[in-house]
Amino acid sequence: MSRLSLGRHRRLLALALIPVVVVVAVVVLRTTATTSATTDDAATGPAGTSTGADGTTNAPPVILPGRPGEPAELRPATDVTIDPPQYNALDTWYVQMMIPHHTQAVQMAALAADRSADPGVRAFADRIRAGQTAEITVLRQWLRDRRLPAGGHDHDTMPGMQTEQAVRELAAARGAEFDQLFVAMMTDHHQGAVEMSDRVLTGGIDVTIEELATSIAAEQAVEINRMRDLLDS
Repeated sequence: MSRLSLGRHRRLLALALIPVVVVVAVVVLRTTATTSATTDDAATGPAGTSTGADGTTNAPPVILPGRPGEPAELRPATDVTIDPPQYNALDTWYVQMMIPHHTQAVQMAALAADRSADPGVRAFADRIRAGQTAEITVLRQWLRDRRLPAGGHDHDTMPGMQTEQAVRELAAARGAEFDQLFVAMMTDHHQGAVEMSDRVLTGGIDVTIEELATSIAAEQAVEINRMRDLLDS
């Protein structure tokens, strides 16, 4: 073959290989782009999570509020655990019983506004209505948060619970008679609440109920002494 023919053959071969080289280059570029996108998606993950070198998923950091006067703290999500609320049957019993117990106290206290002859008794009854109405709200929310029913117990067996007949007699009384009957019944009612609170404090496990029962027991013990002073005045 002459040198002219050989050169012409080489040029034709080079032209024939150009489409092949272009196709290979396109395939390589597409493969590289797909691999990069897949790697980025795996590293980022949903909702801002990321994947470490060992394949584990890292959640975003968690902001923990500081104590009063202290700044918040940024902690890795793996360092933060949230325990579910813990309670037992005694906690539930206490809440379900204390709601109607407090409700009766509020109803009795409402009678004092137009029946009591003693301004001290009326003022004391107002404090009972305000304080125990707020506690009823807390108790009801505790049950709702745990999807528990509001009752199911025999309310007549609760310590300090007054009979319907006794409440009717209180409602029919006026003046000094009402004041004496109100203080006697409410004292008995408060003593029952203290007894119930002491019981849950010895066997309950819920922190919120422990704090509430401690407050109720202490507050109502103080109010019992105040009612005794009202009778002596």
